Amino acid sequence: MDFARKVVKALEVPHTHEESTPSGLQFVSSDDLLPVPIEERTWTAFSYVAFWGSTSINVSTWMITSSMVVLGMSWWQAWLVIWIGYGVMTPFVVLMGRPGAVFHVTFPVVNRTSFGIFGSLWCVFNRATMACIWYGVQSSIGGSCVLVMLRAIWPSVNNIPNSMPLSSGTNTRDFMCFFIFWVISLPFIWPPVHKIRHFFTFKTIITLIACLIFMIWCIIKAKGVGPIVRQPATIYGSELAWAMISSTGICISNMITLTTNAPDFGSRAKTPSAPIVSQFWSIPFSYGLICLFGVIVSSSSQTIYGEAIWSPVDLLGKFLDENPTPATRFGVWFIAFSFIIAQIGTNISANSVSAGCDLTALFPRFINIRRGGYISAIVGLVMCPWNLVSSSSRFSSYMSAYSVFLSAIAGVMATEYWFVRKGHYNVDDLYVTRKGSWYWYNYGFNPRAYAAYVAGIAINVVGFAGDTGTPVPVAATHIFDLSFFTGFGTSSIVYYILSRIFPVVGAAKVFEEIDVSGYEEKRMTSCDEDVNSKDDCTEKESSTV
Repeated sequence: MDFARKVVKALEVPHTHEESTPSGLQFVSSDDLLPVPIEERTWTAFSYVAFWGSTSINVSTWMITSSMVVLGMSWWQAWLVIWIGYGVMTPFVVLMGRPGAVFHVTFPVVNRTSFGIFGSLWCVFNRATMACIWYGVQSSIGGSCVLVMLRAIWPSVNNIPNSMPLSSGTNTRDFMCFFIFWVISLPFIWPPVHKIRHFFTFKTIITLIACLIFMIWCIIKAKGVGPIVRQPATIYGSELAWAMISSTGICISNMITLTTNAPDFGSRAKTPSAPIVSQFWSIPFSYGLICLFGVIVSSSSQTIYGEAIWSPVDLLGKFLDENPTPATRFGVWFIAFSFIIAQIGTNISANSVSAGCDLTALFPRFINIRRGGYISAIVGLVMCPWNLVSSSSRFSSYMSAYSVFLSAIAGVMATEYWFVRKGHYNVDDLYVTRKGSWYWYNYGFNPRAYAAYVAGIAINVVGFAGDTGTPVPVAATHIFDLSFFTGFGTSSIVYYILSRIFPVVGAAKVFEEIDVSGYEEKRMTSCDEDVNSKDDCTEKESSTV
């Protein structure tokens, strides 16, 4: 038994802050769940610009306009949809991230304010699961970038004999490249969140340079920008309108995880205003720019090869199939290397940090953000993501439908902060399981939040079934095209009505962003007392000597 206790003790996450939680409450608190210390609030407005510039540049975003052009839109209509989709989501990012920027707490803790101390665990578990899955999927895409980079150095890599069984779903070459990407990603999980901003700045610079070079290179090879930019739309009227609406939904689905992630990175804000203006313009601009690169490069590829190649990785591979010169091989290597950096950055911003924050809330005694990030990487490896993607043509539909669940959660959280308690927080009560505390509700669960959550999902259930192939009415399909707004709006309205009928503890009449518990002031006072105590000890030791 003593040995077992020692093992458990060794696995526990150490508490380094002075306000370490009593052992009896270690299942609701840890250093990474407590408000971020002042010295770790280092993200400025520029940090958020670099963050979104970094996050927007990846293979998936590059290709997002392809489905819109295939639907029959012209390039400029597809590009307009990109601006609308990401522009519409920007205010939601700011709204969701505000509690984190003001009170410096992460998503799992913010979620406690609406769903309850224990009720939040279901939402946290959902987000952690999807973050781990997406970590594997993005790593799989990163592996394809590694293959192109290695082919630019050693062309024979493409001919590595396969020694893996057919049942594995992959081959020796592709698995080797995936594993290389997975390994080189691991060191980037190690830095704490307040320091990883430097990597985002580096990624933004290096990948933006690579994208510009890639675009110019393709324009020169094609002797122009290609036919897609001159191609007119083939759909009109209501068909075009609904195509644009459904395509806007694709942009929204691409952003919903990052929207709920907003408090995770907002908690590191140097000032509450740092994430506001910087995000309002950097989000739509960054995504609009990378999608413009994708359109021009793909249009040029149609002139070069007779078909539009929307995947930048596939296009770089084509460059290597033509007996490339050393200069071409170096260019392909540099661009592929940049996309590897891009995929690593996307995995950090969208997956490993959010998984780390969530797993910390699920197992605060044993997991911190860093350990949670590595757990997401391990899950991303053992789940064999290449099988998940290739074995089901409906994978994208299922993953896109995930926005239905997150939008219902986001609606409840936003309404709780902005319209129910109106900016009032009780930070102390976020870490207690005491009856009568603000976030205890009914045994740690808020039934109002769960009723609203179910309502937000229910309105989109029929449309979700249609998205997976089941015949459903056209109206249900159109509702699902607007799934984020219908889910968010329904859960918001239901939660607000229920909170008015059954008022919660701490409901406010006037909006004011304030911590009624005075947590920050008490912590500052405690720190001052500790400093004075240390000074007194030093004086006593000196006098004794």
